[in-house]
Amino acid sequence: MERSITVLEVVAILFGSTVGVGVLAAPRLAVDAGGTGAPLVSLIGVLIAMAGAALVTILGMRFPGESIAIYGQRIIGKWPAGLMSVIVAGYFAVLTALSAREFGKVAVVAALQKTPTEVTTLVMIVLVAISARNSIKTFSYIHLFYFPLAMAPVAIITILSLKNADYLYLQPIFGTKSIGSMLYGSATIAALLQGGFILTIILAAVRRPTKAMKATLIGMGLAGSVYVFTMMAALAVFGPEEMKLLYWPTLELAKTTMLPGEVLERLDAIFISVWVIAVFTSIYSTFYITIEAVRQAVGLHDSRMLSFPCAAAIFLIAMLPPNIVQLYRLIMMAGQYGLILTFGYPLVLWMVAVVRGIRGVELTE
Repeated sequence: MERSITVLEVVAILFGSTVGVGVLAAPRLAVDAGGTGAPLVSLIGVLIAMAGAALVTILGMRFPGESIAIYGQRIIGKWPAGLMSVIVAGYFAVLTALSAREFGKVAVVAALQKTPTEVTTLVMIVLVAISARNSIKTFSYIHLFYFPLAMAPVAIITILSLKNADYLYLQPIFGTKSIGSMLYGSATIAALLQGGFILTIILAAVRRPTKAMKATLIGMGLAGSVYVFTMMAALAVFGPEEMKLLYWPTLELAKTTMLPGEVLERLDAIFISVWVIAVFTSIYSTFYITIEAVRQAVGLHDSRMLSFPCAAAIFLIAMLPPNIVQLYRLIMMAGQYGLILTFGYPLVLWMVAVVRGIRGVELTE
């Protein structure tokens, strides 16, 4: 694989892969689990996700120039690694489908009331399927282009919303729920950041592998900051009891925010535009993981031919949940069980590689 991805592009890819559709519902999920301790729940979840991304990066640095499918075969054998690639492909196909369906529902409720959810969902899936037919260098360029467009407006809206905040809503900071409930919520938040698994593919193409850990920590840190500070702003504005009644608190937060001087009384239109970009980049990454995992499992040299067949299967999966309640139940279930895969599999590979003393070939920068 051509080593063409820069450190800045890794940061942009990580940010775009992890800040997506889940940012709308994340504050409610954290409040349900931790009450006023929701920011702490979010922070722990971010740290769990960062630990998982760091573990994948350690593996990537140990086997420079190789993806997880390649060094997985060297560590645990061809057939077990191939089976794991199939499982990874299946999991991220489901994750892509659920994210696309959630996007479709939010788009209909927030902006396109007369458009069927099937149409908005299909448009997003087709868009990422077309984009995924490009090379990994184009993949990194797309993320880099959208990086500032997604990050800056979210930060501005969060900061401006604080003028409506009541900081008493953030107390007590350690929450009003049990430790078990808070840890469950942290796992849910960590599950929303599983797009960081894209590192298992892109690290093989990083131009300077020794800088990979720095890029990982910065990228995951920026993405995690969006979740934590958005959570704090929403909780400080609405309070824990009202937050439980809002399906998408972040969207409601944008509706209550205005520019200084009342130039714009509501920023939700701007926020939706930015959110669509963030959803596209995150679904783009999970779809890319899916087709790459399938390609590597079956031994193909090119994943472009897999794009549209996988897109068709993902659309069918996306239409299975009968309503939004069942959709969110499936999202939470898939996300939390998926942590076993996205965190546990790299951990097992690293432990076996250390015990067996297996390393890749060092590359010159």
